[in-house]
Amino acid sequence: MQEIEIWQWSLIILSSLVFFWWSPLAKTKEQFYKAGSKGKRQPTLWMLTGSLVISWIFAKSITNAANLGSSFGIVGGVAYAGYYLSFTIAGIIIYQLRTKGGYKSIHHFLASRFGQGAVMVFSILIGFRLFNEVWSNTMVIGSYFGAIGSMSYYSAIIVFTVLTLAYALKGGLSSSIFTDVIQMGLFSVLLCVILWNVFGVSNFTVKDVVMSGTWTMALGGNLLLVAILQSFSYPFHDPVLTDRGFISSPKTTLKSFLWATILGGMCILLFSVVGVFAKHQGIEGQAAVAVSKAFGVVILLVVNFIMITSAASTLDSTFSASAKLIAIDLKVGDKLSLGRWIMIAVAVFGTIPVFLNAEILSATTISGTMVIGLTPIFLCWKKNVPKSSFFLSVGSGLIFGLLLVFDIFPKQWVFTTGKYADLLWVNIWGLLFCFTLYFLPIWIRKR
Repeated sequence: MQEIEIWQWSLIILSSLVFFWWSPLAKTKEQFYKAGSKGKRQPTLWMLTGSLVISWIFAKSITNAANLGSSFGIVGGVAYAGYYLSFTIAGIIIYQLRTKGGYKSIHHFLASRFGQGAVMVFSILIGFRLFNEVWSNTMVIGSYFGAIGSMSYYSAIIVFTVLTLAYALKGGLSSSIFTDVIQMGLFSVLLCVILWNVFGVSNFTVKDVVMSGTWTMALGGNLLLVAILQSFSYPFHDPVLTDRGFISSPKTTLKSFLWATILGGMCILLFSVVGVFAKHQGIEGQAAVAVSKAFGVVILLVVNFIMITSAASTLDSTFSASAKLIAIDLKVGDKLSLGRWIMIAVAVFGTIPVFLNAEILSATTISGTMVIGLTPIFLCWKKNVPKSSFFLSVGSGLIFGLLLVFDIFPKQWVFTTGKYADLLWVNIWGLLFCFTLYFLPIWIRKR
């Protein structure tokens, strides 16, 4: 085994052992499922903000940001950072749901307004999301240890998943939020180290970053508009985000979501600079991996540790959200043992796609399209509509998502060119249909 591999394995094992040692042991249901208990303080503004940001800076999103920076220049980074508008949208709507509607969770809102059938459909959608989060993040970790399909690639994924699962089992959501604070601090320091080295290259300047992209639809504009449009539905099918919207006071939560928009978007934008640098220097391959290797062993390990930190944060949050979804939101049972068994099952089944050559970016863009039907449901939550409106809107979104998956969306409905043009117009037309069908029962009833 080469020296670099020894260091990489050491980072995974030591960081996971430290997180396991420091993680609080959840002894009650409140601690395990809701990150708190009676008589103890709720997560503070900055603790919640850090948890939101790092749990959404996935290993896959860092990889995508760097690759988009390489493909489209800084425009690609801005486009991907557009997804972080989701925090603002979700923060405002969750604040209203809690203060004006008196709802205690997203499932509480859906059950009250649309019934248990809507709850089940919604749970299937977010279950699919959680399932995707496991494999799409661990695949990134594996890519730093070996070529896709190699023994070292699969070994790293399995070991990383098992070690992260271990401390998630120990404390549930309490462990997740506690370790998020540490992981966010590490991520910030390591990102500064990367940027220091990138801008330390004499022929690469801030001006090169600013001038690196072209503001056209074909060269990043399509994806930017997709990110903005999906921000009105995307956050609500992610329980990793929405679960954190109900554990602190409404005002603290709203402030933390607004800060998370700014800080999260900045982190993604700054990491896309790595891709811009790769393009400027003519470095080929997956941007984050290629640049880190070009700088030598130390920077490779730094980037490697960034990926471990971000992936671990997302993965432990995915496990805790999965346990809450089934045990609490679906009211299967709130025993700690059940929650822990759910985590184990998600870890096992969520790892299977690793062996099926799944594609990372599609996990975001396609699942985001399939849930655009949630947009009118949350954006117009005060509007009194019949239960059928939920199913008509969500069903319409799923159909447009399938049109994208099977590449059968009519080309004559696409009015821009370039990469992501189909994706953009599937979302535009899909949203028009979703809103129309959402309000259709009201219009029929008035006639």
